[in-house]
Amino acid sequence: MFDRSQTKVVNIGGVLIGGGNPIAIQSMCNTPTENVEATVAQILKLEDAGCQIIRCTAPTIEACKAIGEIKKRIHIPLVADIHFDYKMAIAAMENGADKIRINPGNIGGREKLEAVVAVAKERNIPIRVGVNSGSLEKELVAKYGGVTAKGIVESAIDKVHMIEEAGYDNMVVSIKSSDVMMCVEAHRLVSEEINYPLHVGITEAGTLISGNIKSSIGLGLILSQGIGDTIRVSLTGDPVEEIKSAKLILRTLGLRKGGIEVVSCPTCGRTKIDLIGLANQVETMVAGYDLDIKVAVMGCAVNGPGEAKEADLGVAGGIGEGLLIKKGEIIKKVPESQLLGVLKEELDNWGK
Repeated sequence: MFDRSQTKVVNIGGVLIGGGNPIAIQSMCNTPTENVEATVAQILKLEDAGCQIIRCTAPTIEACKAIGEIKKRIHIPLVADIHFDYKMAIAAMENGADKIRINPGNIGGREKLEAVVAVAKERNIPIRVGVNSGSLEKELVAKYGGVTAKGIVESAIDKVHMIEEAGYDNMVVSIKSSDVMMCVEAHRLVSEEINYPLHVGITEAGTLISGNIKSSIGLGLILSQGIGDTIRVSLTGDPVEEIKSAKLILRTLGLRKGGIEVVSCPTCGRTKIDLIGLANQVETMVAGYDLDIKVAVMGCAVNGPGEAKEADLGVAGGIGEGLLIKKGEIIKKVPESQLLGVLKEELDNWGK
């Protein structure tokens, strides 16, 4: 198993990654960065959900200038995502970006890359070196007979060397693929070659269902090997869902404490309440609590109390009524319409 404490520590606007620091959760805005109001509003929602680092696209000078204004109104580090134009990388850093994400292979040549690195070095701004399987060089595709984990890693290491040769080593490395098992293998290989912190994610993972499944498997396999220092769950949808999924993946792997874990039964013919609706309401409600406890939502008043025994708190439904359960003991019977309210009351008073 890889030892994460061996990776270099990188400071991204006050958030330390690598060197055994807690795995940081990232997301990316899907608003136009030039629209400061919309972008700030989305970032504040992401902060509330638990996002620790946010990335915004910076394709224009207007977007780069907006970064400075956005930074004044948010509370987490901002990463500028750069594609092709080295001038945008420089402008983003001049306007306060805490990190830039570039692919050194398509920034416009060595001279332009050195110009970007010079500004980063002057301001001590980390560079995320990003390599994607979809843009793998033709030479490496030919060398390995297609897009492969070895090809992705060779490309990534080549880009790392380009930055090092320009005299800089304040880097985070990202190697992504939509092929889950290829991504897993590539991370294993690259962790044996470099000691820079790794940004882990399954790119183009898909919609809420398929994206969560692919990301959970991919990130789970990578993180369980001790590999990875910051993660993003890439989903086609509301970025807040990415944060929820990332937190749950980390908690499931035992890599993060805190936050309420909700467990619920899958429903059956004995279910006499709207369990699906109740479980979703509970999951939404508990997101606002910083409690390290387990809450069970059960649909059967017969088996519910027993099934909820391992939870700290639980509710179980009957015909028009429900039970409030605490540490395996039934403490209250209430009408179904009051279940959510009495559960909230218990959470509000937990530990008092």
